[in-house]
Amino acid sequence: MEDLTAFRRDLLYVIAGLDTPKGLVIKSELDEYYSQEIHPGRLYPNLDTLVEKGLVNKGYHDNRTNAYQLTDRGEREIEARREWEAKYVTVHE
Repeated sequence: MEDLTAFRRDLLYVIAGLDTPKGLVIKSELDEYYSQEIHPGRLYPNLDTLVEKGLVNKGYHDNRTNAYQLTDRGEREIEARREWEAKYVTVHE
């Protein structure tokens, strides 16, 4: 995970939090978080990179729509990242 950009990490977190989301659902979540529109020309190449790295599976919702799901490796990478963050970040309530 250390070689991923922050945007790609955010993609992983969004995919992890949703049930096999379609690309447009992921885009909508990121649009809200980033307070600006995420263009498809940025979104889909980054999703494809996560697929190529073996962190995300890309399936098909229908003949025109892709759906995404974390692989076991993707889940392990998120867990490792969260453990690493926990060593340095303490949130006080």
